[in-house]
This record gives sequence, structure tokens and C-alpha cells, in this order.
Amino acid sequence: MSTVGLQLRELREKAGFSLRKAAVAIDIDVAILSKMERGERKFSKELVVKLADLYKTNSDKLVIDYLSEKVLYELGDEEFGLEALKVAEKQLIYKKINTHG
Repeated sequence: MSTVGLQLRELREKAGFSLRKAAVAIDIDVAILSKMERGERKFSKELVVKLADLYKTNSDKLVIDYLSEKVLYELGDEEFGLEALKVAEKQLIYKKINTHG
């Protein structure tokens, strides 16, 4: 499983951006972007979308992977993490049905 950071680094390289050029384009420090790509610092959803736009790729899968990593980080070491995730999934489905249906 590839992390969002690795995916974004690969996309950056394929799009022909240097680390510095990408950082300048989205207005963040080059050291911060480097740490994010290496998994030493967390991305925000907004930053994932900005980078996807910069690299001219669809952000949907990247956002899903970002959210997945966020959930895993929060629940990965919890004794009841899997059970909590199942309950949250039911609540999310219920919320979607009742707000959009």
C-alpha cells in the first residue's frame, strides 16, 4: 500500500516538477513538502487537492487514500479500533441517508 506522500511524489516527478517548484506553486516551504512526501509530516485534505490540481490528476483517489491514512492513524493501535470503525460506518451511512435522502 502506497502512502499519499509517495503517491504525490511520484505524481510530482511524472509531471516534471522539482520539489522546490511544486512548493513555490502551492505556497509552502520546500522542507515541509519534502517531509510530507517522506511521511514525516501530515498532509491536509486541502493540500492534497491543491497538489492533485497542480499535477493535473484527479484528486478523488488521493483524498480517499488521505482519509484512509487519517483513520488508520487514529484507530490503528486502539484495542477496539475495528469495532469503532464498523459503528462509525453505520452512523455515516445513516447520516448520508437522512441528509441526502
